[in-house]
Amino acid sequence: MPRGRAEDFLELVERGRRGRLKLYIGFAAGVGKTYRMLEEAHALRKRGVDVVLGFVETHGRAETQALIEGLEGVPRAVFTYRDVSVEEMDLDRVLARKPQVVVVDELAHSNVPLCRHRKRYQDVEELLAAGINVIGAFNVQHLESLNDLLERNIGVRVRETIPDSFLKSADQVVNLDLAVEDLHERLRAGKIYAADKVSGALESFFRQDNLSTLRELALREVAESLDRATGTRARTGEDSPKPGGWGRLMVALSSNPPHAATLLRRGSRMAGRLNTDWFVVYVETPREAPHLIDAEAQRHLLTNIELARELGAEVVRLKSEDPVGALLDFARSHGVGHIIVGRSRQPWWRRMLGLASDVRLLREGDGIDIHVVSFHPPREERRP
Repeated sequence: MPRGRAEDFLELVERGRRGRLKLYIGFAAGVGKTYRMLEEAHALRKRGVDVVLGFVETHGRAETQALIEGLEGVPRAVFTYRDVSVEEMDLDRVLARKPQVVVVDELAHSNVPLCRHRKRYQDVEELLAAGINVIGAFNVQHLESLNDLLERNIGVRVRETIPDSFLKSADQVVNLDLAVEDLHERLRAGKIYAADKVSGALESFFRQDNLSTLRELALREVAESLDRATGTRARTGEDSPKPGGWGRLMVALSSNPPHAATLLRRGSRMAGRLNTDWFVVYVETPREAPHLIDAEAQRHLLTNIELARELGAEVVRLKSEDPVGALLDFARSHGVGHIIVGRSRQPWWRRMLGLASDVRLLREGDGIDIHVVSFHPPREERRP
């Protein structure tokens, strides 16, 4: 492996009480994420670091399996769920073992309901809070904010996701890049999937155009992570209003919009590109008081608020008879330079009279960039 990478992470390990997080990101299965994590584990072990394997999935690949030799693995927890035996990382056993570094694979994985946390990345967050350093990996398509983009561009809706805030919290991010042709060669050689699955993979998820899109996204995500880590973008005067492209960002959320998740993911990605803080603001009008809106609308609102927090937003709840006025007052007092809002579903005559919320924001939001998002019908859903 390239000189310096294990040493760089070791420097982070030796600082602070909270554990440090290093992430390997790839654009598809087979680019070598698990292999590289195991290589780094051996390098750290040779330097005297107490490193263990919390959960590593080799998928039967001989080259990867060989690297497990000589490394300590924490025994997995075994659960019986729906009459099936399932293995998960034994979080309590790793916490009790308390190594300096633990390697955890497939961070987007959903744990069985019998586990303490719903997702494996949440297990990792508990390890970090306990002062244990983690080296982990996942594929770029599992980022929550990319869900709509992937469905639109390659027709894939990914079920298991990781919030962008988790990626942003990493101390080091490494992109494992590989030419699409080389990945296809590995696939045909049986180094990724069994022979009977190769043809189907090449005709679906592993198509040239799909992999090229995913590769570009992985490169962009890591580049943006490096920008955040090194502070190469200027961020001055955060507490004063900033017109144009350098202000904070805000997503306007209504009580039950049909495309709220799309707006939130759009906000997360734009905030990442701008390297700025962002808000999700919901204005409760008198007719939307909790005792007046139905249970389903309440449930959707709470789900959207939870997603916003997972994506790294600060959620603000205001009360006003004039939502547009409240949004603009908040934006100007908190240095917001961008507002993302969905295209209004109000009657055409309100738009003609300039009364629709998005029209009013455009008219009254002087000095603020207003991004009105229109929505396209989803493509036929396919799974990777």
